[in-house]
Amino acid sequence: MKVCRHVAVVFGIGFIATSAVADEWTRFRGSSGNSVSNEAKHPAEWSEDTNVAWKVKIPGRGWSQPVVAGDKVFLTTAVTENEEKPRRFDGGVVLGAKDATKDVYQWKVYCLSLATGKVLWEQTPFEGKPVMPKHRGNTYASETPVTDGERVIAYFGVKGVACYDLSGTPLWSKNLGEYPMRAGWGTGSSPVIVGDAVVIQCDNEQTSFLVGLDKKTGDELWRIARDETSNWSTPYLWKNKLRTELIVAGGKKTRSYDPVTRKVLWEMAGSGRTSVSPVGDDELLYIDSVHAFLGSPGLFAAVRVGASGDISLPDEKTTSGEFVAWSLMYKSYRNSSPLLYGGGLYMVEQISGIVRCFDPKTGKILYQHRLPESMGFTSSPWASNGRVFLLDDSGVTSVIEPGPEFKLISSNRLNDEIFWSSAAISGDQLLLRGQQHLYCIRK
Repeated sequence: MKVCRHVAVVFGIGFIATSAVADEWTRFRGSSGNSVSNEAKHPAEWSEDTNVAWKVKIPGRGWSQPVVAGDKVFLTTAVTENEEKPRRFDGGVVLGAKDATKDVYQWKVYCLSLATGKVLWEQTPFEGKPVMPKHRGNTYASETPVTDGERVIAYFGVKGVACYDLSGTPLWSKNLGEYPMRAGWGTGSSPVIVGDAVVIQCDNEQTSFLVGLDKKTGDELWRIARDETSNWSTPYLWKNKLRTELIVAGGKKTRSYDPVTRKVLWEMAGSGRTSVSPVGDDELLYIDSVHAFLGSPGLFAAVRVGASGDISLPDEKTTSGEFVAWSLMYKSYRNSSPLLYGGGLYMVEQISGIVRCFDPKTGKILYQHRLPESMGFTSSPWASNGRVFLLDDSGVTSVIEPGPEFKLISSNRLNDEIFWSSAAISGDQLLLRGQQHLYCIRK
C-alpha cells in the first residue's frame, strides 16, 4: 500500500471554516440511504462562477459518490495512463464491454478537507491489471465508500475492500474475488454498515452472495448465497414502524433479511435485473426492477410493513396483494434510485430527461414532465430544505418544488462533461462530482 500527503490544486472562490454537523453523508445516498437531508441549507442556485467554494481536480475516473465524516471528505478513483473517456447515454453508449485492459491501474482513496478542498492524504490499496472488463460508460471505482466516523471502508468490486482510519493509516484489506458481470458492465453496488458488519452485495454471473465483514478487522462474519445474476443495487436498512429490515434488491427477487439473524423475512419476484436501491418510510417500501436496461417494462411496487414469506404477485394483471399496496409494470429507462419526499415519489429517466412524480400511497402518477435543459439521469435525485434536486448526466441540476404539480425553481449548470455520481451533503455544503472535478457548492 502507498500513502501520500500533499496539497492539491484548488480553484477557490472563497474560504469558510466549517464545523461537523449531525446530518452527515456517510454512505451511498446519505446516512439513512434515502437521499434526504433534514438539516441541509445549501444553495439552490449555482454555476461555475457562483456559489462554488472550491473545485478540485481528481486524477483518474470514478463514479463513486463522496462521503463525509466531520471535516473530511472521502472518495475513490481508479487511475491509469491510458484511460478512455467515459461515454454518456445521450451519445449512445456502445453495447457490450471493452476488453479487459492491459494497462496497470492504481485504485485510490482520497481524503480532502471539507472546508478548503485540500487533499489531506491519499492511499493506493490496490495496483495491477484488471482481470475483468468494464463497459465504456462505467469505471473501476463506481462503488461509494462508507464511514462510521472512525474509519472509512472502500470497496472496489474487481479488486477488493480496504479500510483506513480517518488519518489514512491502513487497518485492513480483503479480496472477495473477481466475477464476470452481465455484458461486462462492471460493478457498482456500494457497501453499507449494519452494526459491526460491513455488508456487501456481490451479484454477478458466476457466484452471487451477500457478505458481512467485521468492520474493525475485515474478517468474514457471515455469507449468504444468492440465487441472482448481475445486479448493481445497494442494500437498504428499512426502519419501519414494526421492525428494522435489511432490504437487498435483486432482479429475480427482492429479499428482506433480519439484520441480526439474517433470516429471510419475505421475498418478492422482480423483472430480471436492477441497479436501483430501495427506499421506504414507516409504512411502505418502494422497489424497482427491469427486464433489460433498454426501456423494457419492469416492476415498480410498494410493499407494506409486516410482510412474511413469498409475497410475489401471481401475474402481471394482479397489481396488489396482502402485503403489496400497489404495483406498476413501467416501461422506461431508469438507473437512478427513486426519491421519497414531501408527499411525492420521484423517478427520473436514464435517457430522456423526464421526471415523474407518483402518489406514494396509491402509485397514481401525479405528473410527468420533460425538463427543459436536461438530458438523461444516472445520478440519484436528492432533497433538502424544502426542495427537490435532479442532477442530469451533463451537469444541469433542475431544482423543483415538491408537490403534486411540477414547479421549476431554477436550473444550475456545471461544466465538467459527465455527472454520473450522486450528490453528498453536509450542512450548508453540497458536493458534486463530475468527470474530472469535485465541486463544493456553498454560499
